[in-house]
Amino acid sequence: MTTIILNLIILAIIPFLMIGVIKKTKAFWGGRKGVSVWQPLYDFVKLLKKDFVISKTTSNVFRLAPSIVICSTITAAMFVPMLYGKAIINIQAGFIIFAYILGLGKFFALISAMDTGSSFEGMGASREASFTSIVEPAFFMIMASIMVLSGNFSFESLTKVLDSAGSYGFLIIIFAVIALFLMILIEGSRVPVDDPTTHLELTMIHEVMILDNSASDLALYTWGNSIKMFLISSLIANLVIPSTLGTFDALLAYLATILIISLAIGTVESAMARIRMTHVFEFVFIMSSFALIILSLVIARMFGG
Repeated sequence: MTTIILNLIILAIIPFLMIGVIKKTKAFWGGRKGVSVWQPLYDFVKLLKKDFVISKTTSNVFRLAPSIVICSTITAAMFVPMLYGKAIINIQAGFIIFAYILGLGKFFALISAMDTGSSFEGMGASREASFTSIVEPAFFMIMASIMVLSGNFSFESLTKVLDSAGSYGFLIIIFAVIALFLMILIEGSRVPVDDPTTHLELTMIHEVMILDNSASDLALYTWGNSIKMFLISSLIANLVIPSTLGTFDALLAYLATILIISLAIGTVESAMARIRMTHVFEFVFIMSSFALIILSLVIARMFGG
C-alpha cells in the first residue's frame, strides 16, 4: 500500500518537475538563468483559474476530449512499474492494455483537433497519427521481445533482462534504452521531431492540435503530455536499475534516472535543430530499426544463433 501511495505522489509531481528540468537545462546551455523548475506546476495551477474561450464551431467532442485524454493517461500509468519496479496494476500483457489506453486518449485528441474545423489543426492531427502508426508497432516489438525471454508478459519483467538474456542482456538494454528515449522525443513532441515553443503553424504538430484549447482544457493536455513522457522514462528506469538494490538505493536510483533523462532531453534540444518536416519520418523509423535489432538479439538468444 505504501508503494502505491508513493507511486501516486510521484505521478502527480514528477512529470511537472521533468518539464521544469528540461527548460532549466535548455536555459543553462543558452547561457540564461531560466525559470524555476517548478514553473510548469505554477503554469498548470494558473491555467486552472482562467476562463474558457471556446469556438462556436466545436461540438461536445471538443469539450470532452481533454478529460478523456487525462483520464486515459492516468489509467495507463496504473500499469507502468514506477518506484521499486512495482506497478499499481500488474497483469499479464499489461503493455498491450497500456498502449491501447494511451491510444484511446490519442484518438480523442485527434478528433478534437479536427472538430474545430481548422485546416492547421487537422494537419497537425494527421502528422500526429502518422507518427503514432510507426511508433506503436516498434514499441510492441520491443516490449514483446524483452518479455518473451522471461516468459512473463508483464512490465515487471523489464527488471529481469540480464537474468534471462545472459550475455545478450547488456546489448538488449542499450538498444531498448535508445529506442525508448527516441519514443519520448516523438510522443512528447520534442526537438528534433517537434518544437513545443514554436508559433509557426505550418511546422507545428502537437501544439497546433491544441491551439483552440484554453484554461483547464489546456492544462489537462499539458499535464497529460508530461505524464506520457514520464511513463516512458519509468520504463527506461526499470530497464537500467538492478533489481538487487535496497529500498532507499532503489528510490535514489529511480529519481536519478528520471533526472538524467530530463537533462538528456534538454541537452538534445539545445544541441540539435528541428529536423525538416520531410525528414522527420526518417528519424521516427530509427526507433523501428532498433526494435528490429532487439528482436534479432532475442531470437539469437532463444535459438542459439
